[in-house]
Amino acid sequence: MQKCISIVIVTVLLASAVYAYRIPIVLQLISLYFDTKMQPEENRKIAWASGKDPRPKEQRPPNVVLILADDLGWNDITFNGGGVADGKVPTPNIDSIAAGGVTFTNGYAANATCAPSRASMLSGRYSTRFGFEFTPTPSGMMAIGRLAPRDPTRHLQTISHSADRALAYEDMGMPSTEITIAELLKQKNYHTAHIGKWHVGENNGMDANSQGFEESLLMASGLYLPEDSPHVVNAKQNFDFIDQFFWKVMRYAVRFNDGPPFQPNGHLTEYFTKEAVRVIENNKDRPFFLYLAHWAPHSPLQSSREDYDALPDIELHRERVYAGLIRGLDRGVGEVLKALKDNGLEDNTIVIFTSDNGGAGYLGLPDLNQPYRGWKSSFFEGGIHVPYFLRWPDQIEPGTTVNEAVHHFDIYTTIANAAGASLPTDRKIDGVDLLPIVHGNTGSIQHRGLFWRSGASQSALIDGWKLNISDPPGNAWLYDLANDPTEQNNLAQSHPEKLRELQTALSQHNKEQPSSAWPAMISVPINLDRDGSQAVQANDEFIYWSN
Repeated sequence: MQKCISIVIVTVLLASAVYAYRIPIVLQLISLYFDTKMQPEENRKIAWASGKDPRPKEQRPPNVVLILADDLGWNDITFNGGGVADGKVPTPNIDSIAAGGVTFTNGYAANATCAPSRASMLSGRYSTRFGFEFTPTPSGMMAIGRLAPRDPTRHLQTISHSADRALAYEDMGMPSTEITIAELLKQKNYHTAHIGKWHVGENNGMDANSQGFEESLLMASGLYLPEDSPHVVNAKQNFDFIDQFFWKVMRYAVRFNDGPPFQPNGHLTEYFTKEAVRVIENNKDRPFFLYLAHWAPHSPLQSSREDYDALPDIELHRERVYAGLIRGLDRGVGEVLKALKDNGLEDNTIVIFTSDNGGAGYLGLPDLNQPYRGWKSSFFEGGIHVPYFLRWPDQIEPGTTVNEAVHHFDIYTTIANAAGASLPTDRKIDGVDLLPIVHGNTGSIQHRGLFWRSGASQSALIDGWKLNISDPPGNAWLYDLANDPTEQNNLAQSHPEKLRELQTALSQHNKEQPSSAWPAMISVPINLDRDGSQAVQANDEFIYWSN
């Protein structure tokens, strides 16, 4: 979602007054609002810039391609030994980035939801350092969340924090005062291009063009294809209010720089891939930074019919559609890698692949994050332990493995140092350069502690010990990840000194962070062990997630 849904308050009041039909009424009014707000034009061809660096190719700094998947689960790719539907969907192209370079087996997302992770990756800092604690979300979605039914077995319900937000959706994001990796690279004469999702602000200098990207092909809404296209297969989850919201509000639209919205040409994943290839071809003669932020496999679930038809052995419809999205994503990664090779850029290009957070439980697919526990919107490993691969043939031996914990903000410092760009000195940069440890300098990583915070849910990881807290309901979980990487054995009561140590460290970290630039509106209960299609059991454990 890239455009604001400034739903008038009467919509919420009307829906709240009609109990039996409250969610459908809100959704219908939101849909009508979107029909009048966004009318994308016909597809248009983008005239990507091109140029030439006067230096010989061997004297140029490395190109950088950062490929970010959205809501990709740890178990969605076959490199980790799993794969969708028990490995029925191989991901050879994504896997090849790890096989041809380095895999960080303990790579962590900056947050368990998308936007703060992106802000941290782009800035090299904890996003909470600049008030970016919660994912910007349209007010209409929050209204639907409040109307969702409570869990009758546990009396859990969404907790409202604020009737209104001080900022509009377009005004929530990463401040223009942050110095993005794109801005650093522009200072080193890189051409900078963004394709796909942005979600870190639109107004007040927060859009991609204002944050260092000379060109930006923006995902202006979120349908992969029109719902009634003969080339798409859809899967709707009636058990999930988030999915219902997406189907009502999403449109098939992109936008280039400050131009009007227009329709892509083909399935969104394929369209972004083709345009990424064009960026590579147009800039083969000069250093470039391409930030390819795919929407896949985020819901709403829409597979191309070709990918869906190629997977007849997957029986569950929504899983087959999801698998089609993974298949298309992997194929797209392969086309980007092929473009680099075909244009003689493979050896001196840094390719990074990761996900903004773990797989979403509300899709109703139980194995997305196996073997890890938890989902998107939780700081358990399933929500933040993500694929994290880096390939640079000129500098990194194939098949390298790093086991130390690394974080999304390390991408910033690693890219900057590789490009010869100086880091900002007027602020705390949390990311570290990963290349020394990739080359065997085991003393180079400085992350004795990593921290996460989103209102009710917070976490600390220090020397292999992990603390998760949620308030409400006021619970704490303590794990020794070296011996319990899937967080099954809570040691909070048996190791009180270690619990206090991590609580103190988390408290100290929080003292360094300002308050969020906008308030959370709700806290939502997240079942740690069951997906959204499964019935809740009396002994299930929950955390609350604020947004």
